[in-house]
Amino acid sequence: MKHLWFALCGLLCCAVAAPQLCAQTPVWSDEFSGPARSAPDPSKWVHDLGATGWGNAELQNYTDSRENSFLDGKGHLIIRAIKTGDMQFTSARLKTSGKYAVRYGRIEARMKLPFGQGIWPAFWMLGNQFPSQDWPQCGEIDIMEHIGKEPSTIYGTIHGPGYSGSSGMPGKYASKDGKPFSDGFHVYGVDWREGEIRFLVDGNEFSRVRRQDIPAGKQWVFDEPFFLLLNLAVGGRWPGYPDATSNFPQDLTVDWVRVYQ
Repeated sequence: MKHLWFALCGLLCCAVAAPQLCAQTPVWSDEFSGPARSAPDPSKWVHDLGATGWGNAELQNYTDSRENSFLDGKGHLIIRAIKTGDMQFTSARLKTSGKYAVRYGRIEARMKLPFGQGIWPAFWMLGNQFPSQDWPQCGEIDIMEHIGKEPSTIYGTIHGPGYSGSSGMPGKYASKDGKPFSDGFHVYGVDWREGEIRFLVDGNEFSRVRRQDIPAGKQWVFDEPFFLLLNLAVGGRWPGYPDATSNFPQDLTVDWVRVYQ
């Protein structure tokens, strides 16, 4: 019934959501309702490709193969990390760059996360000027990052000039029941307004960053359009690397991505 979402959203919002959401209008979504083994919608998503380490000493080679990204025929996008050799892996990274960008609003995805040492799924945004404008000047909003060695923890972070990488401004959320986020679906999002970004899990705000909170003398770069990204990385300086306890393949399962304004 996800295809009815846009038609019913206004009614459902005012019936069940907080009052401030009723003023918001759905403007973009992907419900991933295509046939099994089909590609993500090329009118909405493009693939990043390669095995460059991606600035974090990651191990995976990002491909556009249906082995690594596909619809399951049940209304989900699957991003799959596969072990192909000794410390060799393939996976996928999708982005809306050149297809869609958003400035302010509520941006959410309902996802079931993978698990295990060295696993690093993310739902995030980059300033639409990237790559002509270098990182971190372009700005980065990490709506959801999860590292497998912390199975019950989610991070939400902003990165900008003078507060990036390990100096980014993070928020941290622990699952209320202590269960791993790989156990089921949860909604990860931000409520992004002029001069302010609120981070949410299942509608619960766990962190808020405002223009006045960034380091003194640094620039707030979050009042321009940003594009969306979904990826599943393997390894890296922050999550560490797969070990004997890590199982493959691992799946990031995305039920939907929605933008309200």
